[in-house]
Amino acid sequence: MVKSKFAIIGAGHGGKAMAAHLALKGFPVTLYNRTLAKIMPIIKMKGIELEGEVSGFGKLEIASDNMQDVIKDADVIMVCVPAFAHAAIAERCAPHLKSGQIVILNPGRTCGALEFLNILRERGNKDDIIVAEAQTFIYASRGMGPASVKIFRIKQAIPVAAIPAIKTDEVIDRINDAFPEFISGASVIETSFNNIGAVFHPAITILNASRIESTMGNFQFYIEGVTSSIARVLEEVDRERVEVAYMLKCKNVLTALDWLTMAYNVIEDNLFDGIHSNPGYYGIMAPKTTNVRYITEDVPMSLVPIAEFGKAFGVSTVATDSLINLANIIFKVDFTKSGRNFRKLGLENLTLEQIRDVFIGGVPAKK
Repeated sequence: MVKSKFAIIGAGHGGKAMAAHLALKGFPVTLYNRTLAKIMPIIKMKGIELEGEVSGFGKLEIASDNMQDVIKDADVIMVCVPAFAHAAIAERCAPHLKSGQIVILNPGRTCGALEFLNILRERGNKDDIIVAEAQTFIYASRGMGPASVKIFRIKQAIPVAAIPAIKTDEVIDRINDAFPEFISGASVIETSFNNIGAVFHPAITILNASRIESTMGNFQFYIEGVTSSIARVLEEVDRERVEVAYMLKCKNVLTALDWLTMAYNVIEDNLFDGIHSNPGYYGIMAPKTTNVRYITEDVPMSLVPIAEFGKAFGVSTVATDSLINLANIIFKVDFTKSGRNFRKLGLENLTLEQIRDVFIGGVPAKK
């Protein structure tokens, strides 16, 4: 069987881990990064040194800042950049993607695949390209040097869904020889709204802003950062997310407690006890600054679309709106304007059923 050719977009912690791991498995791998200087050590070594759960040297075919060179012969393009960079990557990919190629966002956060596909269409690419998204990133990893990375853990049973949903099994068939951990998700509604990072990351960071800034993050993010009061805020944000997902008729929506049970075998009846009963959270320190992806990525790319759906269809999102407003004040920006709002997603003035047609059937939104 001919092995699929993979292109990895982004040479951060996750992109380096995925590129090296795939290469070690014997798959042809190319790597793109916007900044050439960052990948010069990888270019000189012709690969990436991997340690941790998997170890060895992953030899790459190409590492470059030229998008066309990296993706032109790829069967699967794995996008491993923060969600706020998905739009820019879509614009760079649009002139070069061709029919038969698969693009997977790792992860999509909320509505990432839809945003990416819309941009391809807006840039005139009408080829038969499948755009999909993973619910979460497959690795817990950390760069150890310019051309080295450590995989601490490979996650299991990660849902992936495509637009249209009928293409999901084709995506899974194409990538399962490389990643048996990926499983078929019902639709991108499931992968987008089972985004537990949207519940945990912004609220804990924003509500601990004073402590983060005064100690430079010298406390345990989950264990010390989640008090009983903050846990109640998390529960309300989670309730709003779940209600929006139900409104969209998501059949496989997980509560944050469901997710803790699935991911960590934690069984409790409230989030405070669930978080503090999770041994995996002990030792995880807070960020050193509030200028961190827990806000700059998770607010505009996760909380904003959740709030947008709530506003459009009568679901109250008071807690979610409050976090967005606080983030706007702290950063002196308008995340609702810059984030994944209905206008950017092409969903303005659509009915609920029309939106489901966009998500599940891949029907282009009517402008």
